[in-house]
Amino acid sequence: MYSPRGSTHWVIYHELLCCNRGFRYCELVVTRLKWVFLLYRLPRDPSTPRIALWRSLRRLGVVQLADGLVALPLDARTKEQLEWLADEVTEAGGEASIWIAEAGSAVQERALAGRMAEAVPTEPAQRPSTVSSRRRTLRRLRRDLRTIRARDFFPPPEAAEARRAVEALADAMEATA
Repeated sequence: MYSPRGSTHWVIYHELLCCNRGFRYCELVVTRLKWVFLLYRLPRDPSTPRIALWRSLRRLGVVQLADGLVALPLDARTKEQLEWLADEVTEAGGEASIWIAEAGSAVQERALAGRMAEAVPTEPAQRPSTVSSRRRTLRRLRRDLRTIRARDFFPPPEAAEARRAVEALADAMEATA
């Protein structure tokens, strides 16, 4: 084969580029977030395992995709936690399986992340009246922030503002003590 550039590599490269006209290869590959899914089915009776599973899933901050299908962003901790729950489901006489997947598009991924962000509670704290109740409230606020941070995989800008507000409250309490 004759190569106008004097190299057979150029011909092969040119043929590869021209075989799918209109296609342009882009080296910027967008990687999608991987998700761990728990697919489960529990018998209706007794209801205790269903309630326990619901509470555990709520504590983890999963997003409910459908009846019996929940998702979390994939990391070692979330995968292990869902594996433990899958074991509990099978011990309770149900069926469970763990799946690793990624969203088909960026729109689907944003929608899933948005649903998770909406599930994080945003309850305002009540104003305490005594010094001891203020200290208890401060401890509770810090504990609540830790809990929310552990399950909030897509923290909104308000998360940093909440942390600063709790720390400002702590500083103000120390200054008056």
